Amino acid sequence: MKKRLLHPMLLGGLFALFATACSKKEEGPVALDPETEARIAAFRAEVQNYYETKVALPPAVFEDLESGKVTQEEIDARTAAGEFPKLFTFATLDDLPDDLVWANGSELPEIGSPKATKGGTAYGAIQDFPRTLRTVGPDANGSFRRYLLDDVVMLLAHPHPDTNEIGPEGEKYFPGLAKEWAIDKENSTVYVRLEPEARFSDGEPITADDYLFCFFFFQSSYLKAPWYKNFYNRFYENVTKYDDYTISVKVSVNKPDLTKYVFESVRPIPEHFYGELGDDFPERYQWRFAPTTSPYILKEEDIKKGDSLTFTRLEDWWAKDRRNFRYRFNYDRIHIRVVRDIAKSFEMFKKGELDAASLTLSEYWYEKLPDDDPLVEGGYIKKATFYNQRPRPPYGLWINTSKPLLDDLNIRLGIQYATNWDLVIEKYFRGDYERLDHTAVGYGVFSNPEVKARPYSIEKAAEHFAKAGYAERGPDGILVNDKGQRLSFSVSTGYQSFKDALTIIKEEAEKAGIEFRLRIMDGTAGFKLAVEKQHDIHFMAWGYSPEMYPRYWETFHSVNAYNPDGSVKVQTNNLNVFRNSDMDRMIEQYRASNDVDEMIALAHRMEQLLHDEAIFVPGFVIPFYRIGYWRWREYPENFDVMKSESSGQWAMGWINVEARMETLKARDRGQTFEKSIKYYDQHKSK
Repeated sequence: MKKRLLHPMLLGGLFALFATACSKKEEGPVALDPETEARIAAFRAEVQNYYETKVALPPAVFEDLESGKVTQEEIDARTAAGEFPKLFTFATLDDLPDDLVWANGSELPEIGSPKATKGGTAYGAIQDFPRTLRTVGPDANGSFRRYLLDDVVMLLAHPHPDTNEIGPEGEKYFPGLAKEWAIDKENSTVYVRLEPEARFSDGEPITADDYLFCFFFFQSSYLKAPWYKNFYNRFYENVTKYDDYTISVKVSVNKPDLTKYVFESVRPIPEHFYGELGDDFPERYQWRFAPTTSPYILKEEDIKKGDSLTFTRLEDWWAKDRRNFRYRFNYDRIHIRVVRDIAKSFEMFKKGELDAASLTLSEYWYEKLPDDDPLVEGGYIKKATFYNQRPRPPYGLWINTSKPLLDDLNIRLGIQYATNWDLVIEKYFRGDYERLDHTAVGYGVFSNPEVKARPYSIEKAAEHFAKAGYAERGPDGILVNDKGQRLSFSVSTGYQSFKDALTIIKEEAEKAGIEFRLRIMDGTAGFKLAVEKQHDIHFMAWGYSPEMYPRYWETFHSVNAYNPDGSVKVQTNNLNVFRNSDMDRMIEQYRASNDVDEMIALAHRMEQLLHDEAIFVPGFVIPFYRIGYWRWREYPENFDVMKSESSGQWAMGWINVEARMETLKARDRGQTFEKSIKYYDQHKSK
């Protein structure tokens, strides 16, 4: 049996390729200093050893290791005794099962509009410059990541965004990097034939080796990314390479959405780029743009730190004429400026310096760009509301239970009743939004219909605060205990656009005797504060991908709250620093289950427990997005796909280059166009 552990380029041309920090080919070998050569040689040996020796721990054993019930030394001894199977198998095409049924999603409707044209530069803005170009590791999970990963990379296969249909093998997928696939549901294994034409953005072929390297990469401690290390150790039992373009992946738990664990999570990582991977990964790769499966690249000269970033579309992108991709990713360039002041950014939009602006906030839809605004009346700027269907981002207050007083259930219950989101929705959001009830809304039968957000009640808030020792009001109206300590907490956020909404929350809370000290930060700083667990109470929402059922391990398992030594664990999604043994047991049972009914029951019980513990104050649900855009930007007839969270997520729009100049000249001359305010409610919940 032929066994090839590493990409041939890694074995043959390794030293030449790793000499550059950029994702571009070199004309020839580049001489490296002895230290770099030694580092790369050590890395190569480490990867080879990993492929030969890595074992797949059963989920229960891995959970015991994570929780400290067993030690690494014990695991090493059991591994040496041959108790656990190897993670990697190297086979031949003759070893493939004979009864596989191959599929490729060709029966699904194509997305995108045939009217779309390529060309032009899209102009957008972000509030703060990203802290890194990495998509994993410290500071990598911020909002800018969508430009680098979430919204742009090609996966093995993509869930079709215009259907909620769930078949016996999970969601419906159309191919990306996979040419076709076969599913052995009984053995929780997915077989994939890779698209041989697929290339990274630096021109290197994408082969089976890049998928094997995915596991080395994400299981590595070098990344300083505990979620990835847990996920890629916990959920995969075997990876088999049959040839350069055929693999299979066996998932350790036969979940209802088995295919998601392969198509969306097992992705090619360019091993030829990471030859210097080591303990200094966060710093060494901080500003290196890695070869990507996206049609867009970020050139070194287009990174203006603190000012702007400009992405360039690859003209020779291998998938540019492929179904489901040919009518998307239409802009030649995407220029993103840093504009820290939201008001300035909106004025730039109205001047035509930015192509579009979110109008989802009522203030922007009704006041800053009303229907009778001259730019709207004249048809220069169009307005659109698009109703979508997807898991709802849980906007609300995340309470840090590791902070003084916030570990008291009665304080947290009092905060629930002292927070008047209903008034915010009625007055600030003009009644357009809905009250969020809990952290997992939008998952169909997996969402608990019995759990409801607590209403604003000064009386009930006072009752719980009194039980915690805060029964008397000070001269400023804020409750104090018998030591004279005021009931006061910091409420932070990285969402500057919600400042006025939080001001209402602050004013209403004062009526209930609690002070919320608002701390409005830029997006990057706010998110860093939260994941470093430095907040008291933080207002934000996680952006959830469309999934069959909600996840709980990332945000609510104690392994993501505290380290084994009892210190608070940072750089995780457990913003509540929540530790509850009953919750841990249910999460572990939920993660291990392949029974839909059991998972539904557990999801309902977990949501009830979170409600009872009052660690999250549900805010609001936005059942749509609203956008204003200049008439030179165009969209498909139905505007967007059902599961889209924003007009740019699925890259459906395009620029009419001629219309840009025409529109700006017409505005200056007073010439007008047809007014356009449209509501796309084909996916609105009835």
